[in-house]
Amino acid sequence: MKGLEKISSFVGNTFAIWVVLFAVLSFLIPSGFTWLAAYITPLLGIIMFGMGLTLTANDFKEAFKRPKEVAIGVAGQFLIMPLLAFALVTILPVSKEVAVGVILVGCCPGGTSSNVMTYLSKGDTALSVSITAVSTILAPFLTPALIYLFASQWLEVSAGSLFVSIVQIVLVPILLGLLVKALLKDKVEAGVKAIPLVSVIGIVAIVTAVVSVNQEQIAATGLLIFLIVVLHNGLGYLVGYGLGKIMKMEPKQQKAVSIEVGMQNSGLGATLAAAHFNPLSAVPSAIFSVWHNISGPIVATIYRKLQEKEDQKNIDA
Repeated sequence: MKGLEKISSFVGNTFAIWVVLFAVLSFLIPSGFTWLAAYITPLLGIIMFGMGLTLTANDFKEAFKRPKEVAIGVAGQFLIMPLLAFALVTILPVSKEVAVGVILVGCCPGGTSSNVMTYLSKGDTALSVSITAVSTILAPFLTPALIYLFASQWLEVSAGSLFVSIVQIVLVPILLGLLVKALLKDKVEAGVKAIPLVSVIGIVAIVTAVVSVNQEQIAATGLLIFLIVVLHNGLGYLVGYGLGKIMKMEPKQQKAVSIEVGMQNSGLGATLAAAHFNPLSAVPSAIFSVWHNISGPIVATIYRKLQEKEDQKNIDA
């Protein structure tokens, strides 16, 4: 088991490398990976089940202990990213499928990667985990409503169908994970250590499937989509940080909100796009998954260095 734990830790720490590597491979040799497209939905369900196993009662208690801070983070998540997505696809010349895909990923809750990045940035990790937990539980209600609000002018959107999908592939697996953990308790702990490995394999497989199926469209429009994703992600970090400042949050909390807003559950975005819209609509989520695993560590390092400088100033003073 210790060997599996080490492998899981190594793969988790090198997440970005695996995502980029397999995204490139699936682009160069698409025929070798298209078969994975049939497994996108169950793969995300497995990832969400793993998330349920890692959540604790304290993650939700934190929301009641600090309702203001969690509410700011959740509101920022579901307001800033959808609005930024809508603005970008309105200003830039993109197809309706890409527009819906960008908006879709913008309307998703935060992903567990944001918790790791907040920890690495020396931000408020407990707050980050609570925001992720609450936004994920609210996703079945808010994500379909926001997609309908912002994307229905481009493609037909069934908020009811999206709600059912998110309940099935997000809420039910998470609740099952929580239930299994509550029933088995300590017996689950050994398995929890392997969750980073399972999550990485799942996300890499989803990204690989989307890229392989859309190889030709990515070759034609990938650069523009990549530009939009980079802008969307970067502006999310900046506006999220600004929101924390405006709301007079502590520096550690500002970093947590910034990273929570900037990083999305792109696996959910890709899954919903593949199930409900044109396959091309899943491409922004796939590229987002690749990019935010590159930008996240960069932002975390910048925030950590700034914190270390501030700490040194206080020591010198």
